[in-house]
Amino acid sequence: MASTAEETAEAFLRGAVSRGDLPPGHRLVEAEVVALTGVSRSAVRRAIDALAGEGLVERVHNKGARVRVVSVAEAVEITECRLPLEALLARKAAERLTDADADQLRAHLRTMTAAVGAGDLLRYGELIQQLHALVATTARHAVAADLVGRLQAQLVRHQFRLSLRPGRPRVSLAELTELVEAITDHDPDRAEAAAAAHFRSVIAALSESSPEPAPEPGRPARPTSTTEEER
Repeated sequence: MASTAEETAEAFLRGAVSRGDLPPGHRLVEAEVVALTGVSRSAVRRAIDALAGEGLVERVHNKGARVRVVSVAEAVEITECRLPLEALLARKAAERLTDADADQLRAHLRTMTAAVGAGDLLRYGELIQQLHALVATTARHAVAADLVGRLQAQLVRHQFRLSLRPGRPRVSLAELTELVEAITDHDPDRAEAAAAAHFRSVIAALSESSPEPAPEPGRPARPTSTTEEER
């Protein structure tokens, strides 16, 4: 069983990778993680090993650990695995929805709609991840939610790129609006179909080649000094 210190380090690293704060290829320096988390170096090392077992980071011979680079082809395969799990979560969410869940989902959808309307695409990308988390919470299916979480964490870079692709946000917003409406209408079949349709759309979009988007004005580019993604 993991110690509290190891859990602290693991939660810190998992969150940083999931949010994209630590981009693909970023070297994980144990001493830096120790300084940021206040736990022991051995706890950090065990946390890195745990994340390596999930495919979030990798050990490189003579170079230590780094955030694992996921190719577009692998991102497509990961999303293909995620699709049936997300469809299951959507079905269970529609079956188990409470009034409080419905209110939260509708409020979140309004926030997403406002972000797209304002052109705040980076914020919209974050809100998509939060919506999927809300659906998982509503579904109350711990196994499926855990599996999705492990898969989703590997796709941050690709989700970031999709949210910045011209025209893509309005396409995904329409798909996710249908998902939320199906869940809040307590329609499991429709919710399952909406989730599957959305992730098939994501797979198609991932499969289309596109250049790396430039960062938004006023927002710094992702750090590159410790990245090996393009090597």
